[in-house]
Amino acid sequence: MSKFGCFRLVLNSMGEGSPDYDGEGGLAVAQPKAELKPPSKYRVVLINDDFTPMDFVVEVLKIFFSMGEEKATQIMLQIHTDGKAVCGVFSRDIAETKATEVVSFAQENQHPLLCQIEQV
Repeated sequence: MSKFGCFRLVLNSMGEGSPDYDGEGGLAVAQPKAELKPPSKYRVVLINDDFTPMDFVVEVLKIFFSMGEEKATQIMLQIHTDGKAVCGVFSRDIAETKATEVVSFAQENQHPLLCQIEQV
């Protein structure tokens, strides 16, 4: 093997079909990868109505948002006085699932409680 034999092997291994071959006998330059952004977050919001009992709202907050009695009561009072309140912030899939589960649970119990999501 000549003193350039090893070099020749490297060049031959970068022929067509090689990911580093640019088709013109040189090396291709890799394009910079797009910078990934974290996924958007969404607020789950409960909306006040004149028919859903306050204790039912507290139960919803405890069941679906893992709140303690005191925190759930505070959020329920905020919903009652402000017309709506944020119950949690999640990725889109989780926020949509929680909103759907809350509305379904309310309908099963014959309450018109509304829940929606808003992008943060």
